[in-house]
Order: sequence, then C-alpha cells, then structure tokens
Amino acid sequence: MFTGLVEEIGVVAELNPHDETGGTSLTIALPASSKLLEGALLGDSISVNGVCLTATHLSTITTDNGQQQPSFKVGIAPETLRLTNLGDLKRDSPVNLERAVRADTRMGGHFVQGHVDTTADVVSVTPDGNALTVRLAPRSLEALRYVVHKGYVALDGTSLTVTRVDDAEGWFEVMLIAYTQEKVVLARKAAGDSVNLEVDVLAKYAEKSMAGYLGAQGEMLVKPMLEDIVQNLVAQAMGGHS
Repeated sequence: MFTGLVEEIGVVAELNPHDETGGTSLTIALPASSKLLEGALLGDSISVNGVCLTATHLSTITTDNGQQQPSFKVGIAPETLRLTNLGDLKRDSPVNLERAVRADTRMGGHFVQGHVDTTADVVSVTPDGNALTVRLAPRSLEALRYVVHKGYVALDGTSLTVTRVDDAEGWFEVMLIAYTQEKVVLARKAAGDSVNLEVDVLAKYAEKSMAGYLGAQGEMLVKPMLEDIVQNLVAQAMGGHS
C-alpha cells in the first residue's frame, strides 16, 4: 500500500528483457544523497512509476565520473509489462519512487495499491498561471467509470485530484501546482507520452457492493450514485488535493 506522495525521482540504469531468471528486470539508480534505501531489505515493496514491485537486489552503482549511487533491482512480470508502460523505459528515464506506507505515516494522498489499471496518453499540457493542467485519455475507457470530478487518481504513482471529466470524449484533467511540478515525473511529459493510471480502489468496492444490492439494474444505476457519493466524501474530508 502507498500514499501517492512521491519520495524520490530515480533514473533507469538498465532495463534487461532477458535477465538471469529468464524474465525482465529493471535497475534504478538514485541520487548519491538519497535516503530512500536506508533500512531497506530484500523483498521490500517499492512503487516505480506507480507499479508495486519487489526489490530483489540492493547495491551501489559507479557513475562515469566515479560517483557512487545507491541502486536497486526489481523483476517485472509479463502481466505487468502488458498493463503498464514500464517496458517502454529507456536508460536515464526518470521514474517516481515511493516506499510502501508504514502504519505511522500521515495519509497525505490516498490509498494507492500500486496495481495499475491501464495506461493513459497525455493529450495536452496547458499552463494556468504557475500551475499546469494536464489532460489525459485512458487507453481503456472502462477505467473512466471510476474517474469522477474531485475524486482521486494515481498517475505514475502520484496522487492527484481530478479537476474535469468528459466521459463522452474519453478524457479527464488534473492540475499540477508549482511545488508538485518539481517533485514528479508527470510535469516533464508532453502530449503523446503515456502514464500509468490507477483509479481509486474504493470506487470499485463501492460499485460492486451497490450493484449486488441493486441486482440486475445495478450497473446502470450505480455510476451516477457513486459519483455523487465520492464527490461529497472528498469535499467533506479534504477538499482539493494537488
């Protein structure tokens, strides 16, 4: 479980499609000053661009200028490659990183599982004062049923509030404030780039429970009710979050 609050931006040191296990592995290098791996153990969960992955190797990498950088390796399952954009990463690609949440952590974002639902394409990035409005189109339009105005989504593992949704045209928007732009990978992306999208799992549980209660007509009736419930809960609990 994660919060969607990015702790560090790392870079891809290697994406190996044919590692010693016969599968795909990803090695991430961190800034020399990073504390992300302090106390880390093999088997720990780390979110890489919103994907929950297991650390299989912890080490240091020597850069071309002789600097020592902490690094870790993770394995990527075939299903993960199919559902996410991790297979498109290149050497030196920046990635959002977050360690699994602890019981004593403040919940500043929302409950993020690290289980990506689909990818979304960046449609446009529009300045709005010192903020950026990012419009995205999910590749699986099924995901839009769980995206509601003022609800939460995780984009490359970043917890963000939805500012607009257009179900008919198949897109939604989020806004990045100036502080967030400096801390997450999304601010570096442009139209045509892809991001990993995870919708709010609470919306899925609510839909399934209500559909079962309402019976055969449930699916048709649930979505507008669910949107109202989520919007009211978010407004009462936290208001907007960027």
